[in-house]
Amino acid sequence: QIQPVESGGGSVPAGGSLKLSCTASKNMYGAVGWFHQTPGRERAGIAAIYTPNGATDYADSVKGRFTISQDTAKNMFYLQMNSLNSEDSGIYYCARRPFWERGNWAFYEDWGQGTQVTVSS
Repeated sequence: QIQPVESGGGSVPAGGSLKLSCTASKNMYGAVGWFHQTPGRERAGIAAIYTPNGATDYADSVKGRFTISQDTAKNMFYLQMNSLNSEDSGIYYCARRPFWERGNWAFYEDWGQGTQVTVSS
């Protein structure tokens, strides 16, 4: 089983930036996604990347502000978050599934424990 591990969370003022990282002990081949969860709400997919060719997908809420990237040689995945606002606060999860389908945020199999992001206004 692939066990992603997230890092890079923290506190940042509104308008600021933060870069999250995700890695795993096994190769994360397939689609790697970042998900956002706030209290009382389900996890929502916000960004994904397909490891074989670097294709990306974003939720409308983060387009133009967040960028997902990868370093396949290091099995590292990143989420650069800019222009953060209070609604971006929450727990960010990294997850993987073996197939790619743009716009489909379901069927991710391997999940990390999450990293907390707090944006202060």
